[in-house]
Amino acid sequence: MTMPSRFPEPYGQSSGANLADILERVLDKGVVIAGDIRINLLDIELLTVKLRLIVASVDKAKEMGIDWWESDPALSSRARRDELTRENAELRERLARLEELEPRRAPKEAP
Repeated sequence: MTMPSRFPEPYGQSSGANLADILERVLDKGVVIAGDIRINLLDIELLTVKLRLIVASVDKAKEMGIDWWESDPALSSRARRDELTRENAELRERLARLEELEPRRAPKEAP
């Protein structure tokens, strides 16, 4: 005969859900956590911290219209290439303008 335990069973043992199932559900549906922290002194706002956290899969984030990582050069090689291409074009334009302003000088002859 077994004696009933005095302690409740840990979360997840009897429910049949494991961490992978929970994570899959969260990533599939998405979770938003939002909050604001304000510190006031005599009705003068000293500090405001706005917290916004979204946990979702990439596909779910794109469905919600969130795709900032695609244009961030630190996270996307395509964005990095695009930034370098844009910077290269700007430098070529600047060089062309400078060359138009200053007439070409003849190279110095060697003695």
